[in-house]
Amino acid sequence: MSRKLKIAASILGADFSCLLEEVKKVEKSVDLLHVDVMDGHFVPNISFGLEVVKSLKDKVNLPLDIHLMVEQPERWIDPFAKIGCEYITFHIEATVHSNRLVNLIRKKGIKAGVALNPATPENLILYLLPKIDMVLVMTVNPGFGGQELLPEVLPKIRSIRKNAEKMGFNIDIAVDGGINNLTAEKVVREGANVLIMGSYIFNSSVPEKVLFDLKNKLITEDVRRVEGGCEH
Repeated sequence: MSRKLKIAASILGADFSCLLEEVKKVEKSVDLLHVDVMDGHFVPNISFGLEVVKSLKDKVNLPLDIHLMVEQPERWIDPFAKIGCEYITFHIEATVHSNRLVNLIRKKGIKAGVALNPATPENLILYLLPKIDMVLVMTVNPGFGGQELLPEVLPKIRSIRKNAEKMGFNIDIAVDGGINNLTAEKVVREGANVLIMGSYIFNSSVPEKVLFDLKNKLITEDVRRVEGGCEH
């Protein structure tokens, strides 16, 4: 099954002192704006809240991809839905009512995603594949930007893609953590199609060129792989 390659700019890697200016630099070169919402409990950090998301929504022409790294994520679905977010992803580890939570998100007219920490086995979310739009595989332990990708997580991406295709679902598989020009190729090869990137693009002096070159490289490699009969 063909899958569109998407790049999501994670504002966790941006300069907070000029956040809007940072986002504007990449606005025309990415597909989504990824916002990590951290509560200091589910992960050992505090990041962006409702007011930051509200302030960006009206000024940025990109779909908002909200990643809830919080305890009791069900409390935050309605507030973020009212802002007009296009995606909301919660962690499978943060709730005992994941099916109910997916239903709540979709009832709001929002695309639902489920995230897994590196140590969480993929079989916990397989039963949700018919209902969700995205699986987010954390390739680092969540909470802080700038970490290196954990290679032991790569087989999980492939397993989720194979199971989704067996069921007939062409869902998005996103990866978050340590994604750069080298690791991007590895995760795409395993079946990921949404690359969440923060430090790699925002630390670049010319992010538009970095993103253009990366997309061309990945698209070229994907064509070669399919033509060579190596598609998973």
